Amino acid sequence: MLSAIGLDERQEAAYRALVALGAAELPHLAHRLGLPEAETERALRRLEQQGLAAQSSARSDRWVAAPPGVALGALLIQQRHELDQAELASALLAAEYRAEASEPTVHDLVEVVTGASAVAQRFHQLQLGAVFEVCALVTGKPIAVSGMDNESEERAAARGVSFRVVIEREMLSLPQGIVEVSTALGRDEQCRVVERVPTKLVIADRALAMVPLTGRNAEPAALVVHASGLLESLMGLFEAVWREAMPLRLGEQGCLKEGENGPDSTDLEILSLLLAGLTDASVAKQLELGLRTVQRRVKGLMELTGVSTRLQLGWHAYERGWVARAHPRP
Repeated sequence: MLSAIGLDERQEAAYRALVALGAAELPHLAHRLGLPEAETERALRRLEQQGLAAQSSARSDRWVAAPPGVALGALLIQQRHELDQAELASALLAAEYRAEASEPTVHDLVEVVTGASAVAQRFHQLQLGAVFEVCALVTGKPIAVSGMDNESEERAAARGVSFRVVIEREMLSLPQGIVEVSTALGRDEQCRVVERVPTKLVIADRALAMVPLTGRNAEPAALVVHASGLLESLMGLFEAVWREAMPLRLGEQGCLKEGENGPDSTDLEILSLLLAGLTDASVAKQLELGLRTVQRRVKGLMELTGVSTRLQLGWHAYERGWVARAHPRP
């Protein structure tokens, strides 16, 4: 929790222990923390540098905690000041960069990133830097970043960044596929499914895109594309795939209002996965239901809509808004 002001886990634990005790001798504190005395003393010296602890004037091996309200408050003010200075420097550098790159070359518009760690880091930076929207085409075969499950996505969604994601149908058959999609839908992300996506692709704010260059058997590499005609083409590719993809509803997503005579959340899960192309057996396995239960519920939906075929059921599902296809964004 205090890592933001430069403390590691041992230093934070030492400070918390000192605050709880008020003051403590080095051996007693080391025993309480379960650390050697030498490591405990190093942690205390770091706290002393930060103004969070001090040695007792009466006994050199006795340490006293500084009041948190005063000591931490001062460090937080200093941290905010440093962040303000960094933000100002960032703005100045951005202005300088724009001035120098008023007529960017082709090299400036496309970066080549090589290596698994470099690709993963650039991918996370792209999402963390997004302000309003991230669009992605996802396959079930990760190269450097696995699936849709990553910390930067969660942090971006928590900031209010919207996500539109199209996944390959294969992902729904993977062991964690349904879990990942359910987690994404739980963050109010929009997810759709197609038989096959043309390429992996991530676009942030329609201003920066990332496309992989190599497959699983070669060293991971990717293109980072800045604002250009190429980026506009990639955005057009995403929108075309998005329009043709099937919306997914899982769990409580899209349930009808209470009191309406319609399908429950499990019915909607089954219907969504069937329309996404899964067989009855696959749906039963993914949702941990019996095959007969799935078939019975499908039959109930057909009776509810008064149809005799599953094709007609799919049409009625769209007409009634159970799996309504949203209009593409402009």
